[in-house]
Parts: sequence; structure tokens; C-alpha cells
Amino acid sequence: MASLFADVEVAPAIEVFALTAKYNEDTFAEKVNLGVGAYRTDDGKPWVLPVVRNAESQMAADLTLNHEYLPVAGLPAYREAAIRLLLGDGHPVVVENKVEGIQTLGGTGALRLAAEFLKQMLKKDVVYVSNPTWGNHRGIFKAAGYSQIKEYRYWDAANRSLDLKGMLEDLKNSPDNSVVILHTCAHNPTGTDPTEDQWKQIIDVCQERKMFLLMDCAYQGFASGDLDKDAFAVRYIASRGIEFFVAQSFSKNFGLYNERTGNLSIITNSPDVKLRVRTQCELIVRKMWSNPSNHGARVVATVLNNPALYDEWKQQVLIMANRIKLMRQLLYEKLRSLGTPGTWEHVIKQIGMFSFTGLSLRQVENMMNKHHIYLLKEGRINMCALTTKNVEYVANAIHDSVISFPDDAKL
Repeated sequence: MASLFADVEVAPAIEVFALTAKYNEDTFAEKVNLGVGAYRTDDGKPWVLPVVRNAESQMAADLTLNHEYLPVAGLPAYREAAIRLLLGDGHPVVVENKVEGIQTLGGTGALRLAAEFLKQMLKKDVVYVSNPTWGNHRGIFKAAGYSQIKEYRYWDAANRSLDLKGMLEDLKNSPDNSVVILHTCAHNPTGTDPTEDQWKQIIDVCQERKMFLLMDCAYQGFASGDLDKDAFAVRYIASRGIEFFVAQSFSKNFGLYNERTGNLSIITNSPDVKLRVRTQCELIVRKMWSNPSNHGARVVATVLNNPALYDEWKQQVLIMANRIKLMRQLLYEKLRSLGTPGTWEHVIKQIGMFSFTGLSLRQVENMMNKHHIYLLKEGRINMCALTTKNVEYVANAIHDSVISFPDDAKL
């Protein structure tokens, strides 16, 4: 009997997870996975932060905790702590009770909730994403029914830097009332962020064009090691009295990847507006995941609301950020010592978890097929996956790939 699903086609593989599957199947001893965006120790192992272990132990011993449903908007102690981390205790919008938080299923859930709310409540239908951007941005807004997903220029391939001129031109030419997704810090995939002065120019244009700002904040603390510095853009925008959304994720800075711990921070101009937006978001959440999960949120709340644990966590975030910076420096030095053609200063100028190498598709394929080094076809690599043990091997593979296919990219 024919299947009811006979006409359903096999979907294209999700690149980053397909890469990991190939890596796991590879038996080559020196293989390296530079694809998936997850922190690794210098031994190439996942790291459960000691402060997270501590918080989990406290939670396990607390007999007052149970497994009842959380409120639709999520754990209050978590939502409030996430907002304070993002904006700072003394920020006027926090003091004046103009900010709300909705606990979500990771940063992805926060982005989807924002997309749904803006589509349903504000009738938005056009969204701008950076070129390049995190691959899921387009998919999330397409799934939410947006008819126009446009790009603004971001990466200057020739100079390995931010294309501010192109970015501003594209934003200036946007239709009024479009949504624009901006990366708060550690831009994915380029690792290139605007300066404070450039941020001011960008926000000026967005305001002029009446664009709705949706900030994607997945790496607070990972960019510079300083949680406050990495929140500059968000705090600056809020200081201008702009109403906007921020999609927060605690996957990276708490290492809570599989707990899907996110928050949608909603910055408004009054407590009354905040209430209206929150209640409408709750109705949307009810139809999507009904109630969020507890464990990851309670870990974050436990740490952020305890001064001693909070200080411990900040030190562990700094450890991760500093190791990433060290790997950047080592890779740069190895490429320089090999005399690898091209300019590689962008490796140390970029910031955060990822580096946009500038490698072409054929060079990437050479890395995988010949050297068993797995990375995205766009040339993005996870700097955390480099270690003092494999960085020389990776540098040699990059050198060979550039030498083998010298005309493929302007390096």
C-alpha cells in the first residue's frame, strides 16, 4: 500500500549538524571539527562550568523545588536577572519599570517569538538581515510568514572588515517600518563588530527609517570577556528612548547548550505598554510551547542572583574569552611563520567565538577532503575548537589549501 507520505521529499541537511555527523564518522586520528558553535577546552572537550555544577548541586539538595509548570512567561527570578545582566541594575528603563522579559526556548525561540509578535501585532512583513548572517535568521522569519527577507551589506571581503558604508546605504534605502536584525556583539559569522561611534551612526539611520530593532544577543561576555562592554549597543539604544526587542541566549556564556535557555527582553516606553506586549506574547507562547522548561533558567537565576556565584561565573566567562583570544593569536602567528599568502590580521582583529577566514569553497573542500578538518562552506571556523595541540595542524592545512587554490579568494 502506498504511503500517505510518498510525495514528501527528504529535506536538505542542516549544514552544521551534518558536518558534525561526518566528523564523528571519520576515523582519522588528527581530524578537527571547526563547525559547531560550542566552547571546547584546550583538550578539545566540552566544559561544564564549575559554577553551573555548583548551582545544580544546590538545586538538587533543595527539597522545596518541584516540577510544577512555570508561568507562561517563565521563571520570574530568571527573567528579571536576565534583564539586569543585559541592561545593568541602574539603567533608567530598568529603574522606571519599562522592561519585560519572556523566557524562551533558547535564542532561537526568542527570535521566533519576536517575529510572531511583530507580524501579528504590528503587521510587520519586511525584515533585514546582515550579509552574511547566522543561517537560521532567514528561516525563522520565513516560517513566521514574512514575505520579504532582505539583506544589508555587512562584510567587506576585500578589507576583511565591516562594510559600514554599504550597510548604511542599504538601511537608508529600506522601506519605512521594516524590522532589522542587528548582532549585539561577536557577529556571527564574521566576528566583526561596529565601534561605538559606528553603532551611533547605524542607530541614527535605523531611527530615521523607522526600523524596528531586533537585537540578537548570543555572546554577551564571549566577545571581550567584559559583560558590560559587550552590552554597549543594547544599553546605548535603550538610553535613546527607543522601543526594541533583544533576543538573549545563555547557551554560550553558561554552557547550557542543551537546556535551551533564552529570554526575549522587551524595552518599551512605559509600564503600561510593557504589560500589553507581555500579555500578547504570553498568548503566542501558549500556542507554540505553552510553558518553558525550568532547569536551565533556574541555574542562571541561581548564579545571577547570588553575588558569590555571580563573581565566580564572571571569572569563568573570562577564562573562555581569553582562551579564544589566545587561539586567535596562535593561529595568526602560525600562518605568518608559514608565509601563508594573503593578509591574516583579520583573525586577531575579529572577536568572539567565530572567525570568518575568507577561505573559498574549494579551499574549504580541500580542508575537509584532504586534511579531515570540518568547517562551514562559507569559511567560518569556531575558534574554541582550536587547541594548543591542533592549531599547527590547522594552520598547515589552511596554508596548503591557499597554496593549492590560490586564485579562489582574495586573501
